[in-house]
Amino acid sequence: MGELTIDKKVAIIASNGGLFDAYKVFNIATAAAATDQQVSVFFTFEGLNLIHKEAYKQLIMPEGKEQFAEGFIKANVPPIPELVAMAKEMGVKFIGCQMTMDVMGLEKENFVDGVEVGGAVTFLEFANDADVTLTF
Repeated sequence: MGELTIDKKVAIIASNGGLFDAYKVFNIATAAAATDQQVSVFFTFEGLNLIHKEAYKQLIMPEGKEQFAEGFIKANVPPIPELVAMAKEMGVKFIGCQMTMDVMGLEKENFVDGVEVGGAVTFLEFANDADVTLTF
């Protein structure tokens, strides 16, 4: 008898743009993709920093949390640009919020390759029947 495949979906909203936010988003996204789940991440407001060609290379450790920097190195946690590349390779879909980009004067070219630009409706079409929905 053939194995039954269940198409699970994980929908993530990334609205914060700090280093810890990036690790949360990409850790969950890559873990879900690694377990054969469809993953879409909707980047809005400060969350756009997580996929911005320049900003994602220089996300800073939150003030007072500098002691974690060494822990990230010791635990071999990849830097954010590497996690972004891994997520894309694993098929995670990145959606940049059109409204936020318009408000901030940003263009698709400001972001890593492969970002789809869309509004909330684009994300909701995916999230409508998602098994897991998370916001960071």
